[in-house]
Amino acid sequence: MSDMSGKAADAASRLGLAAGDIVGELGYDDDVDMDLRAGIEAVIGSEILDGDADEVFDAVLVWWRASDGDLADELVDAITLLADDGMIILITPRAGLDGFVSAGDIDEAADTAGLGQATSGTPFGSWRTVKLTRARSSGKSRR
Repeated sequence: MSDMSGKAADAASRLGLAAGDIVGELGYDDDVDMDLRAGIEAVIGSEILDGDADEVFDAVLVWWRASDGDLADELVDAITLLADDGMIILITPRAGLDGFVSAGDIDEAADTAGLGQATSGTPFGSWRTVKLTRARSSGKSRR
């Protein structure tokens, strides 16, 4: 495994991915980070599947660029692919790069989709990853 793939495997582990997880992918294009994908595949022990696969996913990678359309709609689509305790790993270009998505836009889209941020933007190469999970109600009212 290359040094970059090793760093990617470390990043995948920090996101909560583990051996045996079934991971799907949306938004794949020729600009995705192949080292990050290879690191994720090394951690889960299998290939990342296309979002069209007939599987229930433990995690869905969503590669997203500002010009891709409505992020909230894409997140809602990703939710339909997840196991009940699954997570979405949103991967967007880093600040200053073409396709950058602001943290405010991510927060708004996640909130609209009923998701909460489990991690903030963790950089990897020219991309950053944000782990999103279904928002949980605490059962307590806010004052």
